[in-house]
Amino acid sequence: MSGDPKTWKRIRERLELKLPVRVHCRETPDFEWVEITRLIDVTPFGAGFTLKHPIEKGRLLHMTIPMPRQLRVFDHVEDQYKVWALVRYVRPLPPETDKPPVSEVGVAFVGKHPPRSYEEDPAKRYEIANSATEQGPGEDADQMLGAMPSASERMYTRHSIAADVLLETLDEKGMVAQSENTVTENISARGATLFTSLAIAEGRFVRLNSQQYNVTVFAAVRKSSQGADGIRRIHVEFIDREWPL
Repeated sequence: MSGDPKTWKRIRERLELKLPVRVHCRETPDFEWVEITRLIDVTPFGAGFTLKHPIEKGRLLHMTIPMPRQLRVFDHVEDQYKVWALVRYVRPLPPETDKPPVSEVGVAFVGKHPPRSYEEDPAKRYEIANSATEQGPGEDADQMLGAMPSASERMYTRHSIAADVLLETLDEKGMVAQSENTVTENISARGATLFTSLAIAEGRFVRLNSQQYNVTVFAAVRKSSQGADGIRRIHVEFIDREWPL
């Protein structure tokens, strides 16, 4: 896809094609979900769409789209275009009454096959490698991706505050699977440590509701541990908004 810069500009312009799309996400090796939604726009390099399931920047999704063949980089003769995509941004949309929260998601297509590291750790987060900025998706996503550096929380002070929260896990349909009233051991604008009796794997998305702070946030479980007191804790990072401290 090299050549005239005008051609580059044209094929990078997003086309408003409201095509149906099947989005498949593996949060952990043992938990996955599928959501059928519609594209907002698309180019050979990526797409925008909405999701009801929580997702975060840096995760990989597998997408199946009845894509026009002239927009495909591979699989030109297949009925469906099956491509791995990297989440580049997630924007929560204003909530509608009596409807589940929805986010607008933007992805970059990265290849026909996932990186080798994805199989052992589907919760791993990636970013587009510097060497791939002018490269479209190919057979192997390893050529386009690098590991996302771990976020530093040094600039966000953790406060030893016992905030009352309702901790919820979601099933593959986005409905509440488990819930527990608990408290935080500590909290910052970007994350928290919570006590829990639930077995929640690293990589899962959870929902936290707090009447005390009048907030609902989605979070990704980064780590679980057991303290010297024998109580399990999960360490989470908020993925859709900051906590209003």
